Amino acid sequence: MQLPFTKMHGLGNDFIVLDAPARDGLPISTERWRELADRHCGIGFDQALVLEPPRNPATQAYYRIFNANGGEVEQCGNGVRCLAELLRQRGKAPDGQLRLESPAGVVLAEVRTPGSIAVDMGEPLFTPESVAFDARGAAGPAFHIDLSTGPVSFEIASMGNPHAVIDVPSVGDAEVAAIGAALESHPQFARHVNVGFRETAGREHIRLRVFERGVGETRACGTGACAAAATGMRAGLLEPRVRVDLPGGTLVIRWQGPGHHLWMEGPAEVSFTGQFDL
Repeated sequence: MQLPFTKMHGLGNDFIVLDAPARDGLPISTERWRELADRHCGIGFDQALVLEPPRNPATQAYYRIFNANGGEVEQCGNGVRCLAELLRQRGKAPDGQLRLESPAGVVLAEVRTPGSIAVDMGEPLFTPESVAFDARGAAGPAFHIDLSTGPVSFEIASMGNPHAVIDVPSVGDAEVAAIGAALESHPQFARHVNVGFRETAGREHIRLRVFERGVGETRACGTGACAAAATGMRAGLLEPRVRVDLPGGTLVIRWQGPGHHLWMEGPAEVSFTGQFDL
């Protein structure tokens, strides 16, 4: 059996998007996802996005997300933009709006121009429970853990998936691979965690690199950009509108603070289409 797919990316954070077979569900094993994600012997991607029929009649689609290691996760900001762009190309957004549902809940996507999508990511959460973090009595908002690489301080945020944000003087000099891997799999994070390294260039501008759980460092991470901006805004360090520069390009994050939803805007592009054997 062969399945067609569309290869897409948001700022270089790349995906394959496929429609789940109507009759057989999704007969793809964890090992098969890993093979397909391999950049030498497979298609190569950070995440696979699987479109299913809507479970909520108020939405256009339900989607599932599988990391390159085969593990299923709750949310993916760049992935949502890519899904919205693909559905726009399929004629599913005649009024420029889409409501999409994942295990993390429903998000609203707006087509600003073809290929540029804004997504309502909901309200950020900052509690240890929201990221399945064992805070062990620490009050926050900054937490401290001794890693094999040395002590590290970080803030936490949930954007439907868990994030830890570390302030660094320069993202170019940050030990993303070593610290990211050590914190991502630390036992105090029950579901593991995405790790962002944030350099504050000004009140309306940050630079960011992200070590994604189950993937490693990616060229961009939409929910990571949201978490990095939201924690900075919450601390009073950033304005309600922030430009986030990632290795793959730029996102714009807007958040008016508690009680308001956070919006992320950026590009989404199709790279190519193909098919693979199950």
